[in-house]
Amino acid sequence: MPLAPAAGRRPTRWLPRQARLLLITALSSLVLWESLVRLTDLPAFILPGPALVARRLVQALLDGSLLRHSFYTLLEVVLGLLAGAVLATLLGYLLAKSITLERLVSPYLVATQAIPTVAIAPLLVLWFGPGMFSKVLISALIVFFPVLVNTVVGLRAVPSDLRDLMRSLEATPAQTLRYLELPAAMPVLLGGLRIGATLSVIGAVVGEFVGADRGLGFLINVARGQYDTALVFVVVFTLVNLALALYGAVVLVERRALKWNHF
Repeated sequence: MPLAPAAGRRPTRWLPRQARLLLITALSSLVLWESLVRLTDLPAFILPGPALVARRLVQALLDGSLLRHSFYTLLEVVLGLLAGAVLATLLGYLLAKSITLERLVSPYLVATQAIPTVAIAPLLVLWFGPGMFSKVLISALIVFFPVLVNTVVGLRAVPSDLRDLMRSLEATPAQTLRYLELPAAMPVLLGGLRIGATLSVIGAVVGEFVGADRGLGFLINVARGQYDTALVFVVVFTLVNLALALYGAVVLVERRALKWNHF
């Protein structure tokens, strides 16, 4: 007679429910994609089929171009995400502590967000050159605002009675930040970092579109100029996986950092 699973534990399954749903969705999308190609009979430079895209993926992997350009874009994205998140967290802390400073700075911050990244990217590339720095800067700028807003919201959401408790214990501002404000604001702050992780990819690629000689955005420009639509599909799928990987990394950090937070 099989043993019953231990209390509070679910029986182990070979494939979790979310993975099965993802697999079913992917297979269904491939079937629909192939059916659309066959029904419309469009030329490959307009809509390549899954098999053609798969062959182009293998070719790009074998000649090293996809890995080389992916590494360069990933480096830009990671540096931009880190720079934007750190600066946003520092400024967010200052704004959360000072209503006056927030009233002075907020209109300018909101105004900068009203300007599309595509509009300022050519200026940044022109001012700082087509190298990596301009792409990191664009990526950091697009990450900055959501992380900033979440930092301010998270810090101001700390319960006032806990602040009173820290004051009664004569805690220094550094101790209050370390033992109260950061742990209390961490869920909201990491939520902003999730958004920033996906937006950072957009920032780097936009910069590469404007001016670059390396990166996935540059590779899309090359493929588009050569009517190599299959390669465009390959790069787009690579960017999607890159964004998913960064998002998953933030989720993993969040789970490890918030083990204490059971909700």
